[in-house]
Amino acid sequence: MRIFGTILAGGQGRRLGGVDKALLRLGDETLLARAVARLGPQVEMLALSANGPEAAYRAAGLGREDAVLPDPPPGDQGPLAGVLAGLDWARAGGADWLVTAAVDTPFLPCDLVPRLLLAAETAGTGMAIAASGGRRHPTAALWPVGFREALAAELAGGLRRLGAFGVARGAALAEFPVGPGPDPFFNINTAGDLASAGAALG
Repeated sequence: MRIFGTILAGGQGRRLGGVDKALLRLGDETLLARAVARLGPQVEMLALSANGPEAAYRAAGLGREDAVLPDPPPGDQGPLAGVLAGLDWARAGGADWLVTAAVDTPFLPCDLVPRLLLAAETAGTGMAIAASGGRRHPTAALWPVGFREALAAELAGGLRRLGAFGVARGAALAEFPVGPGPDPFFNINTAGDLASAGAALG
């Protein structure tokens, strides 16, 4: 069983003034470096779905062997386009599964992959989405590479919401505990969020 991972970083960071979130610093590391450190050890190969200059991502913590995957044309199709690029890359590499996670979730669980896999296998659905504190987190998900064609068709038909695709496929939920620290899927959308994450780091 081969599991690849893709960090989703194709958003435009509008509420942060249009900054590339992957390059944002939290404490002494970029958000990208934190995501690589947390997801990388859990997967066989890692890629970054992003549309900026590759050299900047390498300098910000992406490994030399990790792939950079720009969104497929026409672009600006939201995180589903990043997932599709990840599925294409994973299938070409011979993977069975792809795990995705957003670059702006600095407290990503270090047991994300095994919990997602267990949930999918237990439910027999093939796909699993992370959940915590009564909320779903569809960017943190396990995708069978066999879903590639269905996802491409939905994207071409105008679907943009990750959660809607998961619900339609009966995705299992992998529950993660919260506390006493920050929610493991706390995500950074504003300057206030960035400050809160910094405070949580101590």
